[in-house]
Amino acid sequence: MILCAFAVAIGSFTVHRIRADFNRQVKDTANELPVQLNIKVSPGNSRRAVTITPALAAYASPGDHAIVRIFTLGGSVISQEPAKAPSLGTPSPSLKTVHGYRTMSVAGVVRLASNDEPIGQVIIQYGRKVSDTEATVARVELFLLFGVLAGAGLALLAGMAIARRAMSPIAALTRAADAIARTRDPSLKVPQPPADDEVAELSRTLEGMLRELDAARGETESMLARQRRFVADASHELRTPLTSVLANLELLADRSEIGQLSGDLGEAARSALRSSQRMRRLVADLLLLARTDVGRVVPREPCDLARIAVEAAGELGPVSERHEIVLDVHPAVVQAARDEIHRLTINLLENALRHTPPSSRIRVSTNAAGGQATLIVEDNGPGVPAELAPTLFERFVRGAGDRGGSFGLGLAIVKAVAETHGGSVTLESPPDGGARFVVRLPAVSDLDDDGQHHRPSLEAVVD
Repeated sequence: MILCAFAVAIGSFTVHRIRADFNRQVKDTANELPVQLNIKVSPGNSRRAVTITPALAAYASPGDHAIVRIFTLGGSVISQEPAKAPSLGTPSPSLKTVHGYRTMSVAGVVRLASNDEPIGQVIIQYGRKVSDTEATVARVELFLLFGVLAGAGLALLAGMAIARRAMSPIAALTRAADAIARTRDPSLKVPQPPADDEVAELSRTLEGMLRELDAARGETESMLARQRRFVADASHELRTPLTSVLANLELLADRSEIGQLSGDLGEAARSALRSSQRMRRLVADLLLLARTDVGRVVPREPCDLARIAVEAAGELGPVSERHEIVLDVHPAVVQAARDEIHRLTINLLENALRHTPPSSRIRVSTNAAGGQATLIVEDNGPGVPAELAPTLFERFVRGAGDRGGSFGLGLAIVKAVAETHGGSVTLESPPDGGARFVVRLPAVSDLDDDGQHHRPSLEAVVD
């Protein structure tokens, strides 16, 4: 835009000067002709006796694109050059353009050939073709146009080269930031430009920020590691006194049943036993989560999800509260900690029992295909509320329909166990309603320890 504005300004000024110079040349030439030309007549004032020196061809010729005419005051042409020139219209003392010629007329003196005595006046008309000047103007405009284009191209190339060199430190900072974002490693170094400018100041600021973030992350990780170790150790240490308390409370509950304790004491013992059993489940849940948090891996062996599903359904069958548990299990062998997979299955079934009304149908199925073992627990209950679905697998999240006995850790344990075994758990919404939990784990060989194939699929209904 600057180059275009510059070209317009220079072009306008140049074109104005060219046309002004052309008008001035026409005017100066017209004003010089009365002085330069000697127009004389012989006695008798005959038209044929008129002599003009020097000849008009010195001022006008076809090659010069100029015309000179001499008129009498009555308008008769005395002489003209070239002989076949177009008409320039009525003589006028001011500049005007006629038929492509810039013309001007001035008065001249006629003298006697014998004594140079002035005897009258004539009109001298001079015209010069405008096309020569307009061709010059067109050449100037074309030159300016190409000049603008060439200048813009050179400015673009030079600007790109300078910008690339000036932006190379920014590009290096961008690449470093992308690497840090991709690896999530704030300990990576930020390149320092050699020049001490604003980019270098930005680089030093980013370097300091990353150092502080790295230190803060280290402190946070250290604190979390200490918390995980504390929870794991505390949960482990609580198991022994809880076992002792449970044993004594079970003994008291048994004595109350055979009448060795009074009714109030027996009821207190049974209440304390139920609370202690809940505490044992909570401690077991916290211990399992703490073990997964710190990355402790328990010994693993080939386990059949089908057998585990059958055992879990059989364990919860007596407390299913008229729920219908349907099994459709096929061999699906995984390399896993059997107790943890059993706990995962129990938690999914308990979740379905807890959040569905009596007479609901709960279907448990297992399968293996494409190197992947699948455990599915689905029900035809009310389903999971949309606002609860995003946080369903987080810890201590409980649904509005929870009827007690839940700590909000069941599905968190399911997710932790699945992920520590290299798998995943997802929640799906079947078209006909309800909820479907799908656990996917890496499958291994479908052979027993003795090398024989597993039993065919099991189909059962547990009421």
